[in-house]
Parts: sequence; structure tokens; C-alpha cells
Amino acid sequence: MAAANALRIPGLRITVNFAPADLPKTGASFDLPLLIGILAGSGLVPADPLTRTAFVGELGLDGSIGAVPGVLPIALSLRAVADLSLLIVPASNLGEVSGVRGCSVSGAHHVSEVLAFLAGETTLPTPGAPPAREPEPVFELADVRGQEEGKRALEVAAAGGHNLLLTGEPGAGKSMLAERLPGILPPLDPEESLEVSSLHSISGLLGAGAPLISRRPFRSPHHSVTMSGMIGGGSQPRPGEASLAHRGVLFLDELAEFRATVLESLRSPIENGVVNIVRSGRSVTFPARFQLIAAMNPCPCGLHGSGSERCTCEPWMVRRYLARISGPLMDRFDLRVSLPAVDWEVYRDSAPPESNTAACLARVRRARDVASDRARKAWPQADPPVRCNSELSPAQLRRCCRLDAAGESVLGRSVRRFRLSARGCDRVLSVARTIADLEGCDLVRSGHVAEALHFRMVGL
Repeated sequence: MAAANALRIPGLRITVNFAPADLPKTGASFDLPLLIGILAGSGLVPADPLTRTAFVGELGLDGSIGAVPGVLPIALSLRAVADLSLLIVPASNLGEVSGVRGCSVSGAHHVSEVLAFLAGETTLPTPGAPPAREPEPVFELADVRGQEEGKRALEVAAAGGHNLLLTGEPGAGKSMLAERLPGILPPLDPEESLEVSSLHSISGLLGAGAPLISRRPFRSPHHSVTMSGMIGGGSQPRPGEASLAHRGVLFLDELAEFRATVLESLRSPIENGVVNIVRSGRSVTFPARFQLIAAMNPCPCGLHGSGSERCTCEPWMVRRYLARISGPLMDRFDLRVSLPAVDWEVYRDSAPPESNTAACLARVRRARDVASDRARKAWPQADPPVRCNSELSPAQLRRCCRLDAAGESVLGRSVRRFRLSARGCDRVLSVARTIADLEGCDLVRSGHVAEALHFRMVGL
């Protein structure tokens, strides 16, 4: 390669030290910096510019520089390096770093361009305006006939970022409702976009030349997914489905068919918003603040409790099927909805105008804006900022959720009657706060609390 670029490396044995030695290195992203280091050590390129420049890229035998995964998080991490003035990346990776501020980035197609730049003979292209991402199709909420309670629960879940469990017989519309959630969620803000795009960049899912992700991710792994596939892992830890759903939706269809260990592994990320993976004495932390949406049948045949005689399951079969979902995991679902079969008259009639996706998105955005503005005024120094009610800590929730006398009475009686856990009580308050925000009420009233309790206690 060096000869092809009119360079001759001395015929010496060259040893390269990638410190620290105990940290395994993988991938081809070190190819370009390795070559530049060898050339600088041989006196073939000036060493002075290298003290302020970082390189990343894969090299072909012809000197071409190929795209590599993870360029975006590399650029973000280098913003904190005070004496670094430039990062040189493959030209095909420029699109994903176009939204990074505070770090100068240039791209190159061939190693000869890099050498000419270091010699002061030419300039390298820089990222232009972020390329526009093709609009993704949005499923229309009005296509779901009937199931008004399910639509209401979906709107509340979207407005507050709450976890939602949908149960019902096959064909009732559980998956249809879940697939329409991304359409009523607001787009990612710039900081969220960088977080989400970084995780997809590490996993090699962003694509060469692809722009930053602006729409909230919707991940729907098959129920055969492994523990490593769900929360991340491997000899070189990579993000799993929980992290790829960061700032978006993790949809688990046929919830009872997932392995119990896989489901239980989600309990900590649901609460903490991160996944900690420990491998060979070192740990890796990936963000995983997702919204969990799940769907399941009420029994193995799916017809239990539908009011028909078609259910063939014995009582012990139903109990064993439902026992696949542990109590602690069930306690983390803020809303639970049981979807009945749709009557023919309802299926035949047109959906009401207020059920369409655009109208629902407008209501959700207003409620989220109210919640984020309230949190920003109360905690201006919060890092990261609170963006929706589900992210409020118990102390923050009590400050934001002011109940009237009737609402406090309803909640107190329900806690004693249904023996709600402390987490369950907080979740009811959080959902009630979201319902009040949807209605534009500063004070949480008894009707808001009653609806939140209804969503908490039904379903299973």
C-alpha cells in the first residue's frame, strides 16, 4: 500500500503497542491510525500535525478508506479532549457525524488524500448539512376499529412514557395498537438523536452515509431472543434490544412465550434506564431508557374470559400460563388493558375523527411539553433533563403531582383496599399526572386518579 502511494517503509520489524494491553481491541477502525503512526515514526509524514489530530478508518489493499461502525460515539467522546483540533474519518461516515457540534471532522476516500492533507497540499471535505432521512411510514390509528379503551391507554402511555400491557384474545387488535404507538410519539430532540444514533452506530445499524435517527426506535424482538440479544453482551459487549430501543419503544409480542430469565433481566433497566454488562473484570454501561409495550393472550388457547365456550384450557393451565410473568415484572406495567373481541357493528362503522394519528399526536405533544416545562422549571440543573412523567423520581413526583382532597381520598382508599406497593402507588400518581396533563389541568383530581387506578387494576 505504501509503495502504491510513492512511500517506502524501511524493511524493519515494527512493533505496535495498543495500550492498555489488558483491553482487547477488535475491528478495522485502527487501520488508518496504525499506518499514519508507522509513517510518522519512519519520518515519511510530518509529526507535528499528528499531535492534534485523531484518525479512524479501515484500509483496503489499494489504499481506499472504508467505513467503520462506531464513528459517531468516537466523535462525541473526542469533544472533551482539549488539545484535539481534528478528527479524520472515512468519507462515507461523514453523514453520521454531521450533527456533532464541538468537534472538527473531515473525511477522506483514500490514504493519499490524508497524506496530502498532512503535507499541507490540499484540504479534506467536512460534513455538510445533515442529510434528510426518508420519511418512514406511519400506521394510522383510525384503522383500529373499536377498542376505544385501548386507544385511550395508548395515548396516555405515549404522553407519559408509561409501560403498557395489552391482553386479549387473538385478533382483538393488540399488535395493531402497539404498532401505532411510534406514530403518536414526538420525534427525538437533537440530544436524544445523538444518543440513539450512537447506539445504532456501535451496532453497525446506522449504515454508511446514513443521517442521524430522528424518529423514536421501535424494536420488536422475537420471543426466542437470548439474554445477550435482549440486554447486550458477547465477548466484545454490544448493545442489545433494550439499548437499541433507547428513547423509543421495546415491544414484546406474545410476552408469556419469552424465557423467564430474559424477561427478568429487563427489571433493572426499566427502573434505572441503563444496562451494565460485566465481562472479564471490566464493565460496560449502555443506556436503555425505553418504553415497554407488551401483548399476550389470557391463556394458552387465547379465549379465556372472552365470554365464549370455546376456551379449552383447564383452570390450572390458565394459572400456569399467567405465572410465566412474575409479580415484580407485572408491577412495572403502569397501564394494563384487556381488549375484548370487536362487535360487527363497531367493525363496520367508521372510526371517530378524534381517533386519527395526527390528532392524537398533537395531544401527546402538548402533554409532553407541559410535563417537560414543569420539570425544567422545578429542576433547571437536572442532567439528563426530565422529559416525561415516567422519568420522575418518587421525590420529584410528589412535588409535581398535587392532589385535590377528593383525589387524595380516592387514592388512600384504593391503596388500603388493593394493598398497592410503594412503587404501585407512585405509578398510579404518575399516570394520573399524565391524564391531568392531557386535559390541561394543573391539579390532579379524583377523576384522574380513578382512571389511573382503573388502568392499573384491569388486564390480568
